[in-house]
Amino acid sequence: MSKVKTYAKAILIPVIVGVVIGLLISSSIDYNELKKPFLSPPSSVFPVVWTILYILMGISYGILDDNNLINENVSKKYYFQLVVNALWPIFFFLFKWRLFAFFVIVVLDILVYLMLKTFYSKNKTAGLLQIPYLAWSIFATYLNLFVYILNN
Repeated sequence: MSKVKTYAKAILIPVIVGVVIGLLISSSIDYNELKKPFLSPPSSVFPVVWTILYILMGISYGILDDNNLINENVSKKYYFQLVVNALWPIFFFLFKWRLFAFFVIVVLDILVYLMLKTFYSKNKTAGLLQIPYLAWSIFATYLNLFVYILNN
């Protein structure tokens, strides 16, 4: 497969997942109505940040794929965190299960860390590109917890 196809596929998969989940939950997003903790960004920030993070995810996976560094362990970690990532907004926004969503995002934090560590062991750049994702996921964990506390 050509480099362009490798990277296009790697980038499109997480971006499409994000778009599909965004469309699925769009009518249920109540972020602006919630009491929010200190440092809560405006709602317009989230789609921009997530698009960037999904692109970085794809680039990282593309780097590994392009360098023949993908194995079953890498793929399992990558796709499992992507599934958990997709489930979180469903629990948080669609079902309004804020406390359950908190536990899901804690699991996501762990999965992203493990993915980052695995990617880094294969290719430093691929791993480093996941640092913003881990940082944002941890920040989202803070937001999730305090949204739950402030709105119950």
